[in-house]
Amino acid sequence: MIRSSAVALAALLASTSLTSVSMAQTPAASPAPAPASGGFASSEATDPYVWLEDVEGERAMAWVREHNAHSLGVLQGDPRYETLHGEALAIVQAQDRIPSPGFTHDGHIDNFWQDAQHVRGLWRRTTLDSYRTATPEWRTILDVDALAAAEGQNWVYKGSTCLQPEERYCLISLSNGGKDAVTLREFDSVERKFVEGGVVLPESKGGASWIDKDTLLVSRDFGPGTLTNSGYPMVVKRMKRGQSLDQAETLFTGQPTDVSVSGYTLRDADGVVKAVLINRSVDFYSSETWRVGDDGALTQLQLPAKSDISGLVDGRLLVSLKQDWTAPSGQDFKTGDLIAWPLEAWLADPATPAQLVLRPTERQAIEGVNVTRNRLVVALYDNVRGSVRVYTPGPEGSDGEWAHTALDLPQNVSVGVGSASEKDDKVFVSVTGYLNPSSLWLADAATGAVDQVKSMPAKFDATGMTVDQHEARSADGTMIPYFVVHKADMPLDGSNPTLLYGYGGFESSLLPGYSATVGKLWLERGGVYVIANTRGGGEFGPRWHEAALQQNRQRAHEDFQAVALDLIARNITSQPKLGIMGGSQGGLFMGAMLTQRPDLINAAVIQVPLFDMLRFHKLLAGASWKGEYGDPDIPEQRAWIEQYSPYQNLRAGQPYPEVFIHTSTKDDRVHPGHARKAAARLEQLGYPVLFYENVDGGHAAGANLRETARRLALEYTYLSRRLMDTPAQE
Repeated sequence: MIRSSAVALAALLASTSLTSVSMAQTPAASPAPAPASGGFASSEATDPYVWLEDVEGERAMAWVREHNAHSLGVLQGDPRYETLHGEALAIVQAQDRIPSPGFTHDGHIDNFWQDAQHVRGLWRRTTLDSYRTATPEWRTILDVDALAAAEGQNWVYKGSTCLQPEERYCLISLSNGGKDAVTLREFDSVERKFVEGGVVLPESKGGASWIDKDTLLVSRDFGPGTLTNSGYPMVVKRMKRGQSLDQAETLFTGQPTDVSVSGYTLRDADGVVKAVLINRSVDFYSSETWRVGDDGALTQLQLPAKSDISGLVDGRLLVSLKQDWTAPSGQDFKTGDLIAWPLEAWLADPATPAQLVLRPTERQAIEGVNVTRNRLVVALYDNVRGSVRVYTPGPEGSDGEWAHTALDLPQNVSVGVGSASEKDDKVFVSVTGYLNPSSLWLADAATGAVDQVKSMPAKFDATGMTVDQHEARSADGTMIPYFVVHKADMPLDGSNPTLLYGYGGFESSLLPGYSATVGKLWLERGGVYVIANTRGGGEFGPRWHEAALQQNRQRAHEDFQAVALDLIARNITSQPKLGIMGGSQGGLFMGAMLTQRPDLINAAVIQVPLFDMLRFHKLLAGASWKGEYGDPDIPEQRAWIEQYSPYQNLRAGQPYPEVFIHTSTKDDRVHPGHARKAAARLEQLGYPVLFYENVDGGHAAGANLRETARRLALEYTYLSRRLMDTPAQE
């Protein structure tokens, strides 16, 4: 079974009740503008702000400090800030949250917990019976706050990888300030201390996996020539206890143009290694899987380039397909299919027939897969509504579908398949909605029995609120679903302050979910919250994502614009009352809306963004995203990228609102230079800008809960100033 650490806690997927479904036709969004004239920032030589890419350079940091002082002065000086900050801090530090559970191999429950007293967090453990009570008796395994204080380090916990089946010895990942790069240190979870003379791997992106107590698969920075152009490991080594990284045996070397390579073990429910595997990510979506023999010999597995190994149950290897594929057996499979082989037979003969487990329809998507000891559990969404199915393996050697049943859970919600037990067939399932506080259920996949074990109290007053699902017609005629969360008596006169959120990339689905901060800081104060399920996401499976890849990226931008137009056409809001928000790839989304349709919006929260798309591949992990966007060094691909790259398309004389851009100095995934240069260019063109840079925090922009609360308060203070203080359009 492929299994993350017992402490890699199950993320609770969220959801909503739907109160109406409707459709409306809207005007087509405007096409992308032509690239900015004059060749602004068409190369490093023509970019006047390239110096802002010097992350911690003296000149760049002086610029950051100056802008932080201005923006904090404006936003923290607003009389609403203190109230919003207090509410945000109370929410993020609240102790009445559901402790996210992770099954250990022996059936205990692990959890990572942060609150006002434990800002950096606790790794802790209890029994399943105790977890099910209102006041579980937790035993602390590792106190990250105490560790950071004792060592004088700014440690941020990034998870652990424990050796199965005992799971006594673990590799703890510790990040300096929230960076993706981590230091790995061996920890004894029974003695609750770091192992004296144990494994210590210096800071690097990458990871390590256990083969046995004295053997690791290690993918790290081994020195010059061992990282890809994206800054991730290119080499996998097999390291024995007592060896240095230099002494470890090299098993696999990828190419500099790869995204990364990594190693892992495929284990059964008893923790027995069934295969030692290496993954070579050729690009963000295409990969190769190699099996490592005991003698180090490599054999490439015959899998399609766009596919994922999803687990091992009852000796069957589960694989999710992201492309149409004809297997060596001659069987034809479709994009989105979930298939299975008897592992031992397939490894011996790749022509062994596969079994079709599940084929989603055009409006369905598999959003989660996990395996218990004997069952496969799938979160299946239909038109962005979730359900959970349990699959039982079919007879070995047959090509028939697996039998399945549905768990008896609330309807018209989002569901998340969480941690699953290897000891038996228990699995945690989360259920939630935009207006429905999250609840946690314990299911027995063997019997179908479900029991609600935890539920969240309401964190905001949802009295009189409702959720609608509408569809907007994009420029090419595709219908784009979106959710609107609002008060039921909302006037349809364009007067409602409305926040439109989008992401639109990397097959990441925006599933309905309960957000206490959105509810308390926005909805409760009369705001409307809208979530756009644009192409580029995974709401309808791999094809929905692929429709906006590379040369088709503009489709996702047009989808987002179509939702904005539809909101205005329905008189839900109007330009003076409409704001947008998104981060990372979503920050690029916001930049495209700003440069292409500024006439539709009056606010934009641009979080840790991509912005200079002609240089994204040269900054930190950017080269790994060529599979999503294309390669600016290839003229044909550069041509479509420069059509929408926000940095190059900013111009004078446009109706840009004052935007709020924020990033983190410690973000080692999306370079903070994107955000800095966006703000500098806007100011050069004469536009007011609010810019804030957290000096810690990594890509999540919050190294601890206090900084998270400050960021939230800044965002909603800004939105209040722009959208709640502005009169509606006459």
